[in-house]
Amino acid sequence: MHPQRRSVLHVDLDAFYVSAEIRERPELKGLPVVVGADPEGGMGRGVVVACSYAARKFGLRSGMPITQAYRLCPQAQYIQPNWGLYERVSEEVMATLRNFADRFEQGSIDEAYLDVTSRAGDEHSGADLAMEIKRTIREKHGLTCSIGVAPNKSSAKIASDRNKPDGMTVVPFGDVRGFLAPLPVGVVPGIGPKTREFLREKGIATISQLQQLEGRQLLAWFGKNGVWLWGVVHGEEAIEVKQQELPKSLSVERTFKDDTSDFGTVRREAADGVAELMRRVKSAGYAYKVAGIKIRFRGFETHTRERTLVSRTDSEGPLLESVDRLLDEFESKGKPVRLIGVRVAGIQRSSSDPSRLDDWTKS
Repeated sequence: MHPQRRSVLHVDLDAFYVSAEIRERPELKGLPVVVGADPEGGMGRGVVVACSYAARKFGLRSGMPITQAYRLCPQAQYIQPNWGLYERVSEEVMATLRNFADRFEQGSIDEAYLDVTSRAGDEHSGADLAMEIKRTIREKHGLTCSIGVAPNKSSAKIASDRNKPDGMTVVPFGDVRGFLAPLPVGVVPGIGPKTREFLREKGIATISQLQQLEGRQLLAWFGKNGVWLWGVVHGEEAIEVKQQELPKSLSVERTFKDDTSDFGTVRREAADGVAELMRRVKSAGYAYKVAGIKIRFRGFETHTRERTLVSRTDSEGPLLESVDRLLDEFESKGKPVRLIGVRVAGIQRSSSDPSRLDDWTKS
């Protein structure tokens, strides 16, 4: 008896870091944009973290030295990475994607696998669901994504990369092998430059040529990974989408440009961090039961404190009040503060019933 065929979507956010920046600064849309180090007139150090599709037309790519990028495209907008922004936007999008999946597995900050077998068990309904996801991500988050629809994870990932940006590729569920056959071997996840060169020396450039090899040949070349590779190229890889647990905690940290002895400034930054953190908590549909702070003084002396609430909540008030009280201990120290952070833990899905918050914390 054959196991039920799965229906898997691979969702890949297009040029994610750059897209998040453009969402915050719409005037950058359509321009060559580079997230990475400041080129300092072509003399800077560091590499390109990400670049817009407009920048790629000039030959720019991720990992390129920033000096080389500047030579190719000095007119680009160069932006320092804002990791806090990217993490927040990613959390918001992933929370939305979870709602479409039977099982959900985040692959990285900008990609995820969705097992949608019970909702869209064939390629046609899978394509319909993918279009609904694309529309939702665009309308709710102001971002585009490319989606692969397939009966397994590896084929879905290969497919999502076929029509970027803002594309969708559907693998015929009854002929995965035929879909993969003409593609170059380098599209297979896990086949990097060294393996590609090894296969090239063997006269193998396409997946079709890999499909013609016997399994024992792949086993001899690649060991147990050869078994996996045989499954992938024949469209029979059957690794489950691994359902992921909730995060143990979420946090926001702010490092002061100059250490500050003004504790009012510290409290204001902490309150601003609370507001940002709660936007992330609410957008993800979470509730928390532990509120905490992290404070670092000059010389990297670091302390953490936390309070446990009586009941789990998704409200901002308990966190703000707890952070304010936890900071009281440190105000009298009079030491210059380098960093302030706020966090929540004890995370679960938020209940639809409003929490009772007459007494926020344990005495």
